[in-house]
Amino acid sequence: MRHLAVIGSGPAGYYTAEACQKLFGENVRIDIIDRLPVPYGLIRFGVAPDHQSIKAVSRRYEAVALTDNVRFVGNVLVGKDVSINELQHLYDAVIVATGAPQDRPLGIPGGDLPGVIGSAAFVGWYNGHPEFAALEPPLDGTGAVIIGNGNVALDVARILAKTDREFLGSDIVAHALERLKKSALRHITILGRRGPHQIAMTTKELGELGHLERAAPRVDSTDLPEEGADALLEPGVRKSVAHLRDFAANPVAKPVTIEFDFYAMPVAIEGDGKVQRIIIERTELDDQLRSRGTGEHYSIDCSMVVSCIGYSTPPIEGVPYEHGRGRFANDEGRILPGLYCVGWARRGPTGTIGTNRPDGYMIADKIAEDIGEGGGKAGRSGLDALLGARGVEIVTFRDWQKIEQAETQRARDGAPREKFVAIEEMIRAKG
Repeated sequence: MRHLAVIGSGPAGYYTAEACQKLFGENVRIDIIDRLPVPYGLIRFGVAPDHQSIKAVSRRYEAVALTDNVRFVGNVLVGKDVSINELQHLYDAVIVATGAPQDRPLGIPGGDLPGVIGSAAFVGWYNGHPEFAALEPPLDGTGAVIIGNGNVALDVARILAKTDREFLGSDIVAHALERLKKSALRHITILGRRGPHQIAMTTKELGELGHLERAAPRVDSTDLPEEGADALLEPGVRKSVAHLRDFAANPVAKPVTIEFDFYAMPVAIEGDGKVQRIIIERTELDDQLRSRGTGEHYSIDCSMVVSCIGYSTPPIEGVPYEHGRGRFANDEGRILPGLYCVGWARRGPTGTIGTNRPDGYMIADKIAEDIGEGGGKAGRSGLDALLGARGVEIVTFRDWQKIEQAETQRARDGAPREKFVAIEEMIRAKG
């Protein structure tokens, strides 16, 4: 019997469990360990609440979780409740699938002023992550600046711009919805160091900005390259740029504007004890399409800056780490004998949810090659004994189903659920 421990219950973790289950059949026992009492990681706390169709992938993970040889072990923090070294003694293979939940630092003067918020924190706030439920974004000002040209920046802009009615059917948490209802924001600026041809925004997400009730996107036509140059782009990017061209050609007057500011590099954030303005340097592209400053500066007044410039994986004691890349040091997923990583913990924060599936299957093959039939280790019985001796209360998938049922029952009209945002509430809800 092979005993496997997967650390992290997001997409990478469940796809890996699915792959190992298919490869090893009944001759495997898999424990999926998560620091929170609730599963699904990025699906629950990262995907925008108004994108319920994407969140539906959790039903696939649920099918894996409800099988006899896979177990969810929630409310267990690796590095505190149990060490990596202890897990390696208990399991034939330990797979780190913790994702990349930490914001990359902005690294400019004023980047630590109140009102500067990383996207992981802001997205966690409106998605009900326990660590960020108490965040109080300053929505009393009329201007907000979002740094980044990816889909997370679009999510943040869309959530800030939507009306109460546009959140029907979403699972945005109540504290965020109430705060957004009272928002005074009227001007949202999305900054990008490079130009329209270098965006990492997908067609669907960009298109959504053109259908908001009270907000309209704006693009300066002079930022757009010659239209003939679009033919050299990948098809997906070309379609996205087509949206930008449409926004530029057909400006719409609405109470809230979402302005795309390309060739714009933030160099400082200023204010008297809080964010009041951001200083921008105009950029240009060199022959390698890298941005460089031109020396021309201007400022944008704002009360809040949301940094959407990428994420990093937090280190775990006992696991070699690449600080420059924000991921675990690995050779195609192998870290040390019996220790592996998958998903963003392996690659860094690149790729979509679906990218993690082939990653999981690749690691399953490497585990099969490395451990054979397994080494007769204790596995879950050993983990239960260790955690029990330390007084750690684990949360199983059946417990999670009780939490989920309670969240569904307390949902406001038109919402699929109202998430618990405190770990203590989650524990009480499981009974």
